[in-house]
Amino acid sequence: SPSCLSPMRTLSRPLVSMCLSRPLALMSLSTVAASSLSVEPLKTRLLGASSLRVTEACLGTMTWGVQNSEADGHAQLDYAIKERGINFVDTAELYPVPLSSPDWRPGRTEEIIGTWLHANPEWRAKLVLATKVCGYAAKSRIADARTPSSTDCRLDRAGVRAACETSLRRLQTDYIDLYQLHWPDRYVPLFGQTVYRYDRERGDAVPIEETAAALKELLD
Repeated sequence: SPSCLSPMRTLSRPLVSMCLSRPLALMSLSTVAASSLSVEPLKTRLLGASSLRVTEACLGTMTWGVQNSEADGHAQLDYAIKERGINFVDTAELYPVPLSSPDWRPGRTEEIIGTWLHANPEWRAKLVLATKVCGYAAKSRIADARTPSSTDCRLDRAGVRAACETSLRRLQTDYIDLYQLHWPDRYVPLFGQTVYRYDRERGDAVPIEETAAALKELLD
């Protein structure tokens, strides 16, 4: 199978990027395009200690598939990439959100990006495409949607490999530029929790060394 990650794509520190999906969802693209405001070209910078040069604005995608349709997502990609010069797109196998929506299914956002890339193959090499593997989640539909499927999301060798291969198929690409851990395998307060609960620590948490080795295998 193709390598999941392209070489020389490691980070030394986290970066915070701007998300454009919310403002574009609230404002019609015709209104944005018709604006008479002068827009300066987007600045670029190296991503961490990697060789990746990305625009300072990153296109967020987490609403595509629930709050936004596939057509909305494609329109936002067209506008952000072709008209405004954004080259950085971020997604995740978890997306879209909210997970409470009856229309939610894991990986739908990646699929929407994949159909756009299939229709616009000449743009793939110009983009920095980032996605994420889920951390620990018991009895998860996300894990069940992977190939091969499993019951729980775990950041062990098998889980990371299955997640990456499944994301590649959804995205209709043979490499991912930036592969991220959405949250760790060990217990951490998530989704608005602000207090660390020691009683929720799990003795079976996958060591970070095993997760790092699994990620290195993708590069190799």
